[in-house]
Amino acid sequence: MRHTTWKHAALGCLVVMGLAGCTTSPLGRSQLSLFSADKLDQMGQQSFETYQKKLPEVQGRTRQYVECVADAITEQVNSKDAPKKWNLAVFKSDQANAFALPGGYIGVYSGLLNVAENQDQLAAVLGHEVSHVLAHHANERVSTQSITQSGLSVVQAVAGQGGEQLATLLGAGAQYGVLLPFSRKQESEADLLGLDLMAKAGFNPQASIALWNNMKASGGQQPPEWMSTHPGNDHRIQDLQGRMASAQALYQQAKKAGRTPNCNRFRP
Repeated sequence: MRHTTWKHAALGCLVVMGLAGCTTSPLGRSQLSLFSADKLDQMGQQSFETYQKKLPEVQGRTRQYVECVADAITEQVNSKDAPKKWNLAVFKSDQANAFALPGGYIGVYSGLLNVAENQDQLAAVLGHEVSHVLAHHANERVSTQSITQSGLSVVQAVAGQGGEQLATLLGAGAQYGVLLPFSRKQESEADLLGLDLMAKAGFNPQASIALWNNMKASGGQQPPEWMSTHPGNDHRIQDLQGRMASAQALYQQAKKAGRTPNCNRFRP
């Protein structure tokens, strides 16, 4: 009887933790957010400074080009809890990658410019990364990891003999049955939010399709989609195409409002 009581108490504790940190994403999806904005901003700053210490930065026309696109994107951010200032670094690296962190930190690897062939394709990447910040995906990811680890600890505490084996099995389930599909939802959400954001900034959203085709061509062999934290390229292209009509309408509105970025003039 006491063993069962402890199980119920432990599971109840986890449920309360989850409900206490329940929020909603910009697309209406329920999220788990257990950490304060200040804490996430601090984590973002620390991570950004770590990158700056480890990787050399690129200046000159390359930085001007990336900064031009980034500024156009972030100027369209009107969320009340979004960063008031965005900090940019272009890192010298062959990797085709970029990131945005809580607190308003954007990092772009110079190798990305070999795949993102023009300002519109680069805007698709930066719109996607900035959207991760606007949708509070970092808080969601850290919170999910925290509560999952707490759950595994509870299992080990209440299960007694065999608890370690059970926790191991649950850990595998968390990896392939809970956390990774959840992370794919984040990526898909950032794709759609980023598409709207780049269109509002005056970049042609159709370029996002060309970008992911380039990514597909340069990415080599991919793991099966169910084992990846990112949607497959074919899947994300299909989702982008499904939202393209509304994004094109936003793009036309931006052009009528005079938002026509000319960042290619800086491209080295």
